[in-house]
Amino acid sequence: MVAAASDGPGAAAIHCHELRCAYPDGRVALEGVTCSIAHGERVALVGPNGAGKSTLLRAVAGVQEFSGDLRIDGVARSAATLHALRSRVGLVFQNPDDQLFAPTIAEDVAFGPRALGLPSEEVDERVRMALEAVGLRASGERSPFHLSFGERRLAAIAGVLAMRPSILLMDEPTSNLDPRSRRALIRWINDRRGDTMLIATHDLDFALDTCSRVLLLHRRIMADGPASQLLLDETLLLAHGLELPLGHATWRSGA
Repeated sequence: MVAAASDGPGAAAIHCHELRCAYPDGRVALEGVTCSIAHGERVALVGPNGAGKSTLLRAVAGVQEFSGDLRIDGVARSAATLHALRSRVGLVFQNPDDQLFAPTIAEDVAFGPRALGLPSEEVDERVRMALEAVGLRASGERSPFHLSFGERRLAAIAGVLAMRPSILLMDEPTSNLDPRSRRALIRWINDRRGDTMLIATHDLDFALDTCSRVLLLHRRIMADGPASQLLLDETLLLAHGLELPLGHATWRSGA
């Protein structure tokens, strides 16, 4: 396995410089994206539909072609380093049904570690710990398709956690969740202190509850700052097709 040397312990978890992605028909998805995310940061990626949020996550995960410079833990992505870098990044898709396919949750979570060629004892331990981390330890033998949408979301997260990535990417994690499942997801994320996460979301209340920093993306980075400031900047949000978080807007109106 070939890997470039890291830039050292101070290297960013994710660093993008002048990242550009285009669709096969020539439409530009990302144009000149430059940003860095430090180890242990939880960062919300917000922007209107078509802003390129999912495309940026896929580029970081190593499943989207791009031009420019992309580094994970200081290692530049290239054909020689792609396999090694993919193992450091876990991507949870917007729809958990795009990730779940095995007859039981435990088998689904075990698929990735088994593909790594790990011994069965290590696979079993990873499955146990991943299911425990998301609160599904007692549900390992259930079919994913007998779970609620929120439980399937957690099962998909467990499948990623079993690979033990150093960076977790999540695409619209609260979409289609009922209030109880949404609250459980917020608690789970906030309990993962020290983990590096980049979370694409339209749910700005969720972003305020879970992330300390926000990147506003509209094919390029339009703003980058503390969540508590950027997500309450109504002029900025409206200029990019967004609105104030509902809780703040309701409080301000006196409702």
